[in-house]
This record gives sequence, C-alpha cells and structure tokens, in this order.
Amino acid sequence: MSPRLRWGATLGVALVILAIPRPAGIDVAAWRLLAIFAATITGSIVRPLPPAAVVLLGVLASALFGALTPAKALGGYADPIAWLVFAAMLMSSAVQATGLGRRIALHFIRAIGQSAVGLAYALAGTDTLLAAFLPSNSARAGGIIFPVARSLAEAYDSRPGPTAGRLGSFLLFSTYQCDVVACAMFLTGQISNVLSARFGREVAHVDLTYGRWLLGACVPVVVALLAVPQLLLRWYPPEVTRTPEAPARAADELVKLGPPSRKEWLTLLIFTTVGLTWATASLHKLDYGVVALAGVLALVLSGVISWESVTGDRGAWDVFIWYGGIIRLASALSEANVTTVFAKWSASLTTGMPWAPALVILALIYVYAHYGFASITAHVSAMFTPFLVVLLGAGAPAALAVAVLAYSANLSASLTHFGTTPAPIYFGAGYVSQRDWWRLGLMLSVVTLGIFGTVGLVWWKVLGWW
Repeated sequence: MSPRLRWGATLGVALVILAIPRPAGIDVAAWRLLAIFAATITGSIVRPLPPAAVVLLGVLASALFGALTPAKALGGYADPIAWLVFAAMLMSSAVQATGLGRRIALHFIRAIGQSAVGLAYALAGTDTLLAAFLPSNSARAGGIIFPVARSLAEAYDSRPGPTAGRLGSFLLFSTYQCDVVACAMFLTGQISNVLSARFGREVAHVDLTYGRWLLGACVPVVVALLAVPQLLLRWYPPEVTRTPEAPARAADELVKLGPPSRKEWLTLLIFTTVGLTWATASLHKLDYGVVALAGVLALVLSGVISWESVTGDRGAWDVFIWYGGIIRLASALSEANVTTVFAKWSASLTTGMPWAPALVILALIYVYAHYGFASITAHVSAMFTPFLVVLLGAGAPAALAVAVLAYSANLSASLTHFGTTPAPIYFGAGYVSQRDWWRLGLMLSVVTLGIFGTVGLVWWKVLGWW
C-alpha cells in the first residue's frame, strides 16, 4: 500500500465518523475524540508512520481540535501504568545485558527444554501460579515472566528480525495469550476482576468470593490453557519444535558460564525484591508503577546499568510514547460517556429476547467491543453493569450472567496488542507483527470463548449456577 493510500485510510475513517449524525448523549468534543481514536487505531494498523508517531499525532490532534485539553491529552504520560510498562521493558533489558536472563533460560532449558511447547507450558504454569496471589498481570506477566520468555528465545538464537520465527515469536505470543486465560483463573488474576465481583454483588446479589471465583473458573481455564499452546503450535509454528539435545547442551553452557557475576547477583536481588513487593502490595499499598521505577533506579544506583542505557533504550521509550497515548485516548472515550452510550445501545438490541440468545449476543458484543479499549478495567467499568441489568431483565440466571461477563472480560484482551498492560510489553519486544497479533488473537478468542461457552456452561450447570 502506498503512503498516500495509508494516509487516506487513516484520515478517511475519521471523516466517515464525523459525517455520521451524532447520537444523543454524546457531545461534539466526545464525537471528535471518537473520530481521532478510530483514525489512530487505523493508522497504527496501516502505518503511514511508525505506530508511536501515529499515536503521538492522535494525542496532538485531540488537543488541536478541542476534543481534550492539552493537559488531559498528555495525561497518559503521567499514568502509573504507562511508567510500569516502561520500567518493565528497562528491567528486562537489564536482565538480558547482565547475562542473568541467559543463565535463567539455560536452567529452564536444562530442566524442560526438550520442546518448544514444553517451554510454553512451563511459562504459562508459572504465570498461573503467580496469579493466585499477585493481582497485577502487568507486574506478573510483564515484569516477571517476560524477561524469562525473552531470554529463552535468545538462548535459541531467536531475536527480532529474520530469526524471530525460530522460537521467539511462538514463545512470547503463547505466553501472552496464556496470561490472558490465566487472568480468569483467580479473583486476583488481574485488578478489574475485583471490580467485576463488586458489580455482580451490587447489581445481582451474586457474591464471587475468592473461592467461588476459582471454583467456577478452574475447569474451563485449565482446558483453555492446555489448548492455546497446542493451537499456536499448528497456526504459528516455530522453526524449533523438538530439541532433545538442548538440556545437555544447556548444562554444558552453564558450566562454561561459571559462577554468577556481581552484577547478576545484584540484578537477581533487585528483581526478586521488586517481585516480592508487588506480591505484597495489599500490605504496604505502594503502586505497582512506583515499585517498578524504584527497581530501575536501584539498578542504576548499584551500577548494574548506566543512566545512558536508560535514556538510550529506544524500544522502551517507543513503547512508552505509544502506550501512554493510546491509554489516554481510550480512557478519555470512557470519561466522555461514549463507551457507556455504546454499552446501553448494545444492551437494548436484545430487549424482549429470551435470556439464552440474549446472553450469547451480549457476550459476543461485550468481548469484541474490546477492540476499542486499552484497559480491561475501563471495559468492565463501562459495560458490565448495563449488560448485566439487561440479562437479568431477560430472565438469565444471576450467577450465570455474572460469571459470563466476569470471565469473558479477561478473554477479550487476546484481541489486540494494547488490550491490557502486558500486551505492549510483549508486542514491543518486536517478535510478533501487528498483523499476526490481531489475526491470531481473533482466532484464539473464538476458541477460548467456545471453551467457556461449552465446557464452562456444563461445569456451571454442575455447580448449580443455572
């Protein structure tokens, strides 16, 4: 596609939206913001400029055309979540630069490195176990699992570019997609699960406690976690699938590496301290982003990395500019009532229907509306309550309606490279193209929804939820 066509598609989307009559309940500024957001997403796909530049252009347009004040337009760069993403990228780079990442990867390979899918299951299992007590998928998947996954890819000489398909593309994408499913396993899987449980309790008087959430999720989540790596092995196969010699080779490499260096020990100490601080956030109330930035500064102060390496990490800054802008535009849409109006309009489509078809239709709309969200929390805040009210009005069993909306909110994050905070971290590593991410994310969403819509429904029937 020529640059002229790319710009035409980007600007054309905005012009089409502006030409549509504005719905009641949405003011002029909010409608302009929707047009700018849609153009920004389109531009990120067709790429008349690099994605971060397209997003920055969208942020600028929102201020120039009065959709947001300059302070609000730039507010995403003050969001702790954007800084958490940035810090996680920097910490991962430190783990790589010191050699600690390679050492950890070699230990993984020595233990379970006979196959690519075995490594994928090991990472997914670790992430799922951490989700039992670490209520931030950003910290868990982005801060702890991601450096290990990237190190494993590099241990097999797979890096962004020509060798990405050797292992890294499969391993990083599988790890992210399994994290999306793992988020649904526990009430602590990610932060907005608590919000879903609260809305379910307030609106439908269904109390999804920690134990009840886990009981309802365990069967469909386990089935989905088993399915995702196997499907990606078929749909997105790595060049390296079986490596029976890898464990012995990894053991030899560990001998050659010798004992860990001072910088490796310091990095491990800081990395572990950050992880433990994240895990105990309920005790000290420190923000995840603040903890991550403290970890980066500890790496600088200890001499593990230099300040020049922080300012010179183009990948981390690129992801920060891109994600900070996207999260601000998407959040502003929710604040401007656009997503709430859409949710109420969508819910009205099933008025008068029996509860079963209404549940199917609204669940699909609920999930695929996530193309317009950069946060599961914003998604749940805007859409959970109106959808639940309509389902209850149609006669749907309360426990079933709450379960479908609560669990599927997590699955929706599989769709895009900005759907939840770890997404830009994994995408920013450069192993998976945006085209493959959206294509495979859509395919996997159909599978995981199908599992929850079959295995899950049967399990919830056994539990007496409907």
